[in-house]
Amino acid sequence: MKKLVALVLAAIMVMCWLPSLAEDVENPYAEDGVEILRDADGKVLDLGGIEVIVCEHWTHDWHEDEPDTAYAEATKEYREWLEATYNFKIITRADTTWSTCPDDFNNIATTDDPNNYVWAMRFETITGPMNSGLFYDLATLDCLDFSEAKWNTAIKEMTTKGNSIYGMRAQTAEPRGGVFFNKRLLTEAGVDPESLYDMQKDGTWTWEAFEEVLKKLTQDTDGDGVVDKYAMMSFSPRLLLPAIYSNNANFFALDENGKFVVTAGDDNFLEAANWIMDMVSKYELKAPEGANWDYFDAAFFNGETAIKVAEEYEAGQGLKDMVDDFGFVMFPKGPKAETYVHAPTDNVYVIPANYDAERAWKVACAFNLFTSRTPGYDDDDAWKTSYYPVFRDERAVDETLAMMAEPEHQVAALCSLVSGFDSGAQFCWDVYGFAKTPAEKVEESMPTWQGLVDEMNNAGK
Repeated sequence: MKKLVALVLAAIMVMCWLPSLAEDVENPYAEDGVEILRDADGKVLDLGGIEVIVCEHWTHDWHEDEPDTAYAEATKEYREWLEATYNFKIITRADTTWSTCPDDFNNIATTDDPNNYVWAMRFETITGPMNSGLFYDLATLDCLDFSEAKWNTAIKEMTTKGNSIYGMRAQTAEPRGGVFFNKRLLTEAGVDPESLYDMQKDGTWTWEAFEEVLKKLTQDTDGDGVVDKYAMMSFSPRLLLPAIYSNNANFFALDENGKFVVTAGDDNFLEAANWIMDMVSKYELKAPEGANWDYFDAAFFNGETAIKVAEEYEAGQGLKDMVDDFGFVMFPKGPKAETYVHAPTDNVYVIPANYDAERAWKVACAFNLFTSRTPGYDDDDAWKTSYYPVFRDERAVDETLAMMAEPEHQVAALCSLVSGFDSGAQFCWDVYGFAKTPAEKVEESMPTWQGLVDEMNNAGK
């Protein structure tokens, strides 16, 4: 009887242990909630040694990186573990250039190229190939769950047609247009520079608050009754477009059927365009005669003006050697808006539509694993590490850029998706130069814009 009991107990132990045989994979990330992926037979997922090239025109192979932070080192180790565990390899490589990217993708999507690609497309170049059916429908691949927090929701929405999804991005949206301000000049004008951050934080950074700051910065310093110090100077599209977006307005919109409609000229649009041109007429420095077209950059850099509306990247480029400290907040919100917004134009990652279902699934699965969050780190904050060195204060990163990373503070840059549209540049140039009023320029441009929209809506039929 004792032997029988022992045999029974041994059998039970073996039965209990058998599942662990299927889990014969070292998992150093188990405590961080990472589970081993398995196929239908309970075996560890095997991607068959597939090699996937993530093609980005600016990149190099991540395997060659020498991590300079603990986060970077942990990320590299985790990716190497993923590759070994699931038998795949991701290579990040520039098999294209900024200018040739669309044509190069068209070539690999219409030929029997043996490489397996996830291709990064510039935002403004996706419409043509998407309408031509060159992007794989990612919604058909069950290895991708776009409800996960890592996926950029704006990109998903902009590349969704009906039940199909053609583009993805597993990265935080890049920050775009906002308001740079010179802290010294604000202080001298009696404005606490921190108050701009405070107003942004408590929701009172409005058009009215912005103008109050501009008024204090625009001065007659010698008392002769003529203004000789102006508050701001900016590049016209960098100024007008954020103003339009800030009032819940846009040049175009998508209707309930995913069709483009022209919305330039509606009440919100004209209110925003007229308001910002009023600000230009009252508070903006005019370039000296014979000055370069980009005098606005020198004016802010040298402390002639205290305000410049520009793209975030200027903090690490044009402003990195600026003597005065500067801050950065989002563009103020208009009366028709609920919150502050900016318009990201991020790169979109796509898979060629000429892959068969199994190949596309493996490519997508490998990319999904590669873009997984690094265990043990709060990736919601990890992206900030590259921004701190280029700004003069942490509030610009922790508050402004953090806000820009949230979907509710992002507006779709539909201008970039309408083929043949100049992203509003001509509108901005003519209106900013007072050659036309906003309403006059809209009326003049409407036939052209409607034609572009009609062509877009008929594409692929």
